[in-house]
Amino acid sequence: MKIHLILLASLILLLSGCASVSMQAPSRSDTSSVPTSPIVSAPVLAPAPALESSPVETPPVEPAPKPAVSASQAVVSLVERARMDVGSGQREAAGASLERALRIEPRNPWLWQELAQLRLGQGQYAQAISFAQKSMSFSGQDRRLRALNWRVIGSARVAQGDASGAEQAFKLAAEFEQ
Repeated sequence: MKIHLILLASLILLLSGCASVSMQAPSRSDTSSVPTSPIVSAPVLAPAPALESSPVETPPVEPAPKPAVSASQAVVSLVERARMDVGSGQREAAGASLERALRIEPRNPWLWQELAQLRLGQGQYAQAISFAQKSMSFSGQDRRLRALNWRVIGSARVAQGDASGAEQAFKLAAEFEQ
């Protein structure tokens, strides 16, 4: 009986979060609560080694800020749930969570990208390509996101045996990474 009450309370809290979605974007100064895409992250650049004869120390290079998946707490909760499910091997549950998030924000390119990554990992290559293309249709001028999507497409094409299509996708990814 206690488990039912806990599950009911959790469901009520989750639904109340859906009902009180804030449209305000997170502030740039508070990055502790900003979600990031876990599947593909930007490379962290190490500082250039200082020359032995150089008396000046090279300042460390800070990694590029990671983009927020959403300003909606409901979407953030669903994405976090999906990430936990992926971590525990429950990819179908992760897909269901991402699809629910997409029903809330159907034009969110990062959600489409996460779902494309998930489908790629599941071996559903046609869906991975389709979702990556959908992500690009909403990505605007986000070069990093476009590069990630082209990498998903390239990897899916490799798995499908389309070497020339994969090569073209990887070239486009490299162009967007510059």
